Amino acid sequence: MIFLKTGLRLIFGLGRNPKGFVTAKDSKVALRKQGGNSEFLAPAEVAYGSLRSKRKGALSKIGPDLSLFAGRNILPLLYTAGPSGGFRRVHSHLQYLLVFTNPKIDQNSSANFIFRRKTVMKIHRLIFVLVLALGSVSVLSADEGMWMPQQIPQLAARLKAMGFTGDANAFADLTGQPMGAIVSLGGCTASFVSPDGLIATNHHCVTGGLQFNSTPHRDLLHDGYLAKARDEELSNGPGSRVFVTTKVAEVTKEITGNIDPKLTDRQRYDLIERRIKERVAACEKGGLRCNVASFFEGLKYFEIAQLEIKDVRLVYAPAEGIGVFGGETDNWRWPRHTGDWSFVRAYVDKGGKPAAFSKDNVPYHPKHWLKVSPEGAKNGELVFVVGYPGRTQRHRTYNEVKETTEWAFPRSIRLFQEQLDILDKMTHDNKALAIKVAGRVQGLNNTLTNYRGMEEGLVKGGVLAEKGTQEKGLKKWIAADPVRQKKYGDIFPALGALQAEGEKTRERDSVLGSVAGSSSYLGSAQTLYRLSMERPKADLDRDQGYQQRDWSRIREAQERLQRTIDPTADRALLTWALGMAAALPADQRIEPLDKVVGFSAGMPKDTAEKAIKAYLDKLYAGSKLADRDFRISLLDKSTAELVATNDPFISLAATLYPLSESIRETGKDRAGAYARLRPRYMEALLAKAGGLVAPDANSTLRVTYGQVKGVDSRDGLYYRDHTTLQGIVEKNTGTGDFNAPQYQLDAIKKLREGKKTPYFDAALKDVAVNFLSTVDTTGGNSGSPTLNSKGELVGLLFDGTYETVASNFLFDKARTRSIHVDSRYMLWNMTDVDGATNLLKEMGIVK
Repeated sequence: MIFLKTGLRLIFGLGRNPKGFVTAKDSKVALRKQGGNSEFLAPAEVAYGSLRSKRKGALSKIGPDLSLFAGRNILPLLYTAGPSGGFRRVHSHLQYLLVFTNPKIDQNSSANFIFRRKTVMKIHRLIFVLVLALGSVSVLSADEGMWMPQQIPQLAARLKAMGFTGDANAFADLTGQPMGAIVSLGGCTASFVSPDGLIATNHHCVTGGLQFNSTPHRDLLHDGYLAKARDEELSNGPGSRVFVTTKVAEVTKEITGNIDPKLTDRQRYDLIERRIKERVAACEKGGLRCNVASFFEGLKYFEIAQLEIKDVRLVYAPAEGIGVFGGETDNWRWPRHTGDWSFVRAYVDKGGKPAAFSKDNVPYHPKHWLKVSPEGAKNGELVFVVGYPGRTQRHRTYNEVKETTEWAFPRSIRLFQEQLDILDKMTHDNKALAIKVAGRVQGLNNTLTNYRGMEEGLVKGGVLAEKGTQEKGLKKWIAADPVRQKKYGDIFPALGALQAEGEKTRERDSVLGSVAGSSSYLGSAQTLYRLSMERPKADLDRDQGYQQRDWSRIREAQERLQRTIDPTADRALLTWALGMAAALPADQRIEPLDKVVGFSAGMPKDTAEKAIKAYLDKLYAGSKLADRDFRISLLDKSTAELVATNDPFISLAATLYPLSESIRETGKDRAGAYARLRPRYMEALLAKAGGLVAPDANSTLRVTYGQVKGVDSRDGLYYRDHTTLQGIVEKNTGTGDFNAPQYQLDAIKKLREGKKTPYFDAALKDVAVNFLSTVDTTGGNSGSPTLNSKGELVGLLFDGTYETVASNFLFDKARTRSIHVDSRYMLWNMTDVDGATNLLKEMGIVK
């Protein structure tokens, strides 16, 4: 907003109110209608009036919708780069440039402007000088935003300025191309790449399927897998899903409309929850899975319908030395040389309907699929990433981010490292156990590195301090106007009080969660016990996650557990978690656990360890929960029948249930209060920001865009945008994280000796491996297709950079980068390394 602030001060001066009815104050322009009083409106619209429109008293807008540029550099709107490299004006009869701040302004209302021609010429000259000074860099820079698909058409002008020649409206059509090809795997993103339901995603997104199909004698996690024919494709395991989004509709009025302000917070929560359940129940027909998601902290709600495909099969994953090359050493780092891709296939019954795994099922035939580009991504190219980003916290309060920075991250980092140390020691010489805990280890490692990066960014990178500065600005804006003060003045104190209330028991509650999360036995027992308590209720009265629509998922999770449950690892981790419970201070005790284990506040550590050992000896010796058939048989039992089994883990779950339920009930009360406060907080934040703003990520379908571009990492160090095969050769040690398969190294050698490949990049003088872009992404985007302007898949997103992972809280426009595997590296490996000719033919790459 530098241009607007400087330009208006130069032209109009502060507080000056000439007869021209235009005033400027704090860089905001006020519009005075003839015969009225001047009113300072709120920044959101870039508008113009021509001589013709002035005579008619009309207010027009530049372009289709430019409110999105409020608070951003508007030069690209007024002048765009011409084919000869010069600049041309967007509108030939532009006469007046006004910036408004009131999103409420009626864009069609009559408004007469009185402007002196000399003033207009000053504006034009100032714009032109600033454009020449700043050049076209701003045109090419990427904006923050994981945008909802329906918001993309409003970004058309911005995309056009960046070189996009396609139709921005295509991104809003979820059943068209390319959006109809994008799917969710329930934690990762993926995309159809053939008419026979072949799906491309990240290697790390199929770790569960590789693990499910692995044994010590057939280790697919290490060796990879390639099905040369359809009948060789393997079940990805119970619970595997492909979700195809088919419809998104706003239902804000249906969820939060006409709520009596006299309701208590708990009544508010119950009403909103019931309305959501009713909408979901009405939506779920014909194989659809629906949910109602909150956007802008509950200010808006959208109903999302997805086709739920239940038969997912593993087709191809490269060896660990390709798909995980670099391992934890390179995780969240650049330069990167990881072949993070895999393929699965969606299957349905012969009628084309979703069905559970069956040998009689047939490949699903999507209406749309992506063409995989053999040309990959080029430096400076505009790219789009479409996917299902998990969670960001950019719209959270400073105090919430402060608690995350000072308490949650340090605690999580310590606990993750402690668990990894335990598992590393146990699996060092135990391959069977290493396979069983591989998923847990990968998840802990990935999140640990991510949290460390975010903690550093929040503290050393100054993100927390900047969040504080931004919030002070919002509070100042609220306080500056009596109307705003009355409307929003109570929000921050109320939110702070709620947060303080939750902090009173956070140590107890988090340790209780760690105890349950550490043990597959206890986690299973708690799920079974809670299901037995929920089943007798009417379905709409059951807690979300335990309704009838969830029962098949619960069963599948208990079946899949058989591939990972292990008493040795389980006991070691539960011992660790109970040690934390024993050490809790007197005012944070988990009283039911104290009684059954024999803990007391201040107990010496060695005494606590003896009590834990004695208790766990009985617990594991008497439990049958590791037996699949026994565990599955408990799914349909009543609470009394569960208790009658006398399984010690079921007994422990029953003992802990009242406290867990009390915590859940308190959480619902608090959620009702947040449902009252957070939408008003967001309303204030958005009113101050003005213009089009992307909501925080919430695992729903989003679109982001940017450039293939390197980055100045730190003083004296610039990272190029691409890596190549040469980096694999240079990094390879033959051991640990850098252990490329010999057959891949042989293929690289043949390339060096003159073997031809269509995937060779003349500019790079090699085959591209990974690349950087400026797109705005986060966890959940793993596997997201990276598209060029033609909608072709040029890569798969799989990571971010360590230095800027704190962009989850505050986006760093200058340095934030995402990491993608280039489609050329994938295709080169499929051609020259793994011989996946059948898939190359299916995707139309070779004939």
